[in-house]
Amino acid sequence: MISEKLIKDATVELLRKTVTRMPADVVNELKKAMKNETEEVPRMQLKAILDNLELAEKTNTPLCQDTGVTIFYVNMPQCLKVDVEKAIVEGVRAATKEVPLRPNAVHPLTRKNPGDNVGRKMPYVNFKIWDKEYLEITVMTKGAGSENMSQLAMLTPSQGVKGVKEFILNVVLKAGSNPCPPTILGVGIGGSSDIAMKLSKEALLRPIDKPNEDPEIATMEKDLKEALNMLGIGVMGLGGKTTVLGVNIEYAFCHTASLPVAVNVQCWAARRGTVQIYPDEKLKFPVHEG
Repeated sequence: MISEKLIKDATVELLRKTVTRMPADVVNELKKAMKNETEEVPRMQLKAILDNLELAEKTNTPLCQDTGVTIFYVNMPQCLKVDVEKAIVEGVRAATKEVPLRPNAVHPLTRKNPGDNVGRKMPYVNFKIWDKEYLEITVMTKGAGSENMSQLAMLTPSQGVKGVKEFILNVVLKAGSNPCPPTILGVGIGGSSDIAMKLSKEALLRPIDKPNEDPEIATMEKDLKEALNMLGIGVMGLGGKTTVLGVNIEYAFCHTASLPVAVNVQCWAARRGTVQIYPDEKLKFPVHEG
């Protein structure tokens, strides 16, 4: 039986895994970047990142001091009769002390910090109902250094693909070293302003070694990655061959007179994790156990 306590405990363990170890696709891309790098300074920085990841996993310690804010994506069975959001909130509160997580969630105007990463609309939980028997919870722990570099543009249709690419290029140029590159870009194209922003963040949930299923979008992802890595911003802004680890694009149909484009910037510490909770109380962590 899936109970609130089980969801709370699973949330704590999910957050522990997510902030102390990275998904394999990101680690592999960092290793590939180090292998391909020819300049000494960016190689040293990449080695420091990889050494840090190894130490974080070995000591079960958060791999970055900014453990971010917690954004959840929940796939829920129709028949589930428990308060999932309440259980997740309690899990975040407990994980803040037990993992620990840095208390980052504050009132936007007074800046008052309750100290437990819990407040109005935070953690933020996105829900979908599905036809599977198990509950699936995915979390993204998003730091402010990269989030602050995210942007939205309301382009005109006449600007087309060229305008979309120019906007994305300028986002990365303007960001420079601020988001702790090498970064991953989540791009949302179409919909409306809010839909594009939501798509850009959801794009970061897809592994960077899995191109978009649409061949044209997949080609655009590849072309943008190659172009952005020619900028020379490099690791931590110190130059080299790798400015971005990946570009993930998601899209939605939009109004004939509109072309919204959003870019959500993710630092190299691309922390995401998933837990699947089964009726027999069995837990699976596919991102970190695959």
